[in-house]
Amino acid sequence: MSEIIRYEQVDISYDGRRVVHDISFAVEEGEILGIAGESGSGKSTLLKAAMGLLGPDGLVTRGDIWYKGRDLPDLSETELQDICGPEIGMIFQLAGNSFCPIRTVRVQLREMMAAHGQKDGQLVEDQAQELLAKFGFTEPKRILDSFPFELSGGMQQRVGVAAAMLLKPKILMADEPTSALDVTVQKQVIEEMLLARELFGTAILLVTHNIGVIRAMADKMLVMREGETVEYGAAEDLLEHPQADYTRKLLAAVPRIRR
Repeated sequence: MSEIIRYEQVDISYDGRRVVHDISFAVEEGEILGIAGESGSGKSTLLKAAMGLLGPDGLVTRGDIWYKGRDLPDLSETELQDICGPEIGMIFQLAGNSFCPIRTVRVQLREMMAAHGQKDGQLVEDQAQELLAKFGFTEPKRILDSFPFELSGGMQQRVGVAAAMLLKPKILMADEPTSALDVTVQKQVIEEMLLARELFGTAILLVTHNIGVIRAMADKMLVMREGETVEYGAAEDLLEHPQADYTRKLLAAVPRIRR
């Protein structure tokens, strides 16, 4: 397998205060890396740094984030826009917030795809219906006809995953994609992301405070605390034989989610 993205000795600061220190890891094609840790440990900050979403007060102060030989923090806003979406997808904790409430899902998916060069609206609609059906939606057309506010929070999250995968990105950045969902919908979102990997070979960089989700999905695992690495390695090894007390504490606190 070829490497998709690599973080090398990354430091990140906000307002001059270092919040991430010396983080290194790599994700290969089709691989899922789960990043775990309590709130405020710097997990989501790592994803934002790759996507150019740190904001005016955030800065990568040391290290590199390599994607296809390009250091993402050094790219211009225009260069990042060309990569984010078609090559690097993103799912947020509350995907519904990414949708405009007064425009149908169909219209928004057509606009998204048009922004990335796919101008054939009917083709987009056909592809969207096909993907929604593969993801287990029994009425894809009804979903496309709906306004976001007509969908439950769980349904919005599932549609958000489908929308991100419509572009068939090489890697999917998933920031707490299951944290606001009940157990049943969590399982559905997990199954969608695993299916996305199966269908498109998409790698996934998964941020979560829930090690149970990592247990259900991840090939590799990074445990963070206060912006630093606690443990990093094969998920199965870390889950079955954690070396750090902090990892053991996280494992003891989270119920298992079966594959």
